[in-house]
Amino acid sequence: MYSQIMYAVDGSVATITLNRPERMNALTKVLETELWSALDQAGRDDQVRAVVLTGAGRAFCAGMDMDELEVLPPDDIGRREWMRPYDMNRRADYQTRYSYFPNIDKPVISAINGAAAGLGLIFALYSDFRIASTSAVFATAFAKRGLIAEHGIAWILPRVVGHAHAIDLLLTSRKVDADEALRIGLVQRLVEPEHLLEEAYALADTLSRDVSPRSVRVMKRQLWEAPYQSLGQAVVLANREMYDSILSEDFQEGVAHFKEKRAARFTGR
Repeated sequence: MYSQIMYAVDGSVATITLNRPERMNALTKVLETELWSALDQAGRDDQVRAVVLTGAGRAFCAGMDMDELEVLPPDDIGRREWMRPYDMNRRADYQTRYSYFPNIDKPVISAINGAAAGLGLIFALYSDFRIASTSAVFATAFAKRGLIAEHGIAWILPRVVGHAHAIDLLLTSRKVDADEALRIGLVQRLVEPEHLLEEAYALADTLSRDVSPRSVRVMKRQLWEAPYQSLGQAVVLANREMYDSILSEDFQEGVAHFKEKRAARFTGR
């Protein structure tokens, strides 16, 4: 089904592997289309409760493939082929060419196994969790290519690391090693390379088994909606969601498994 990614579901966890190791998983139009399709597939699959995104070989994603970047037409960004079908039930901000990760109902965990540069860094930033190998390295890269802060990175990067770190990383395009990435909050945790996927799957299992998928779905939406809301609007939305959650099957199960001292059996409803 896919030629430049690998997609697999094991239990309740979907794994998407960028699979161009000979080119450090650099992005092509084919890979871009397949990644969007796979994330959409995982989002629509009721069996899937968490998604792990990683790269094959020694890189996560080194950005756009230079062979394609070299011949990229100026109007490529606005081409109709990259325009997604509009979904009025989802925030328009998260329906652009690369900012669609927050619209996936399941938590997305980037397991960053190596270089994450340019668009590779953007994929990680739009993910909900970023777990990196101690050998990972990060760079915005755009200024070194004569480009600009692409695809909303000027919005998301300061929200992750703060304005001072964001302007440093964007304007200098310097490389950031794993230790610095952890210190500035670019990633949430570091893991030795041989244990990276093990750690990512342990987190995915926690999200799949120990907590309500309905709660995860709603809270992810609340967090990604919050930048556009006042405090009052956030509270009003939370009150509405609280009402619905108390009527849900998962709330009943949440109380029952605690009282009965057993493992939870959440349905997501």
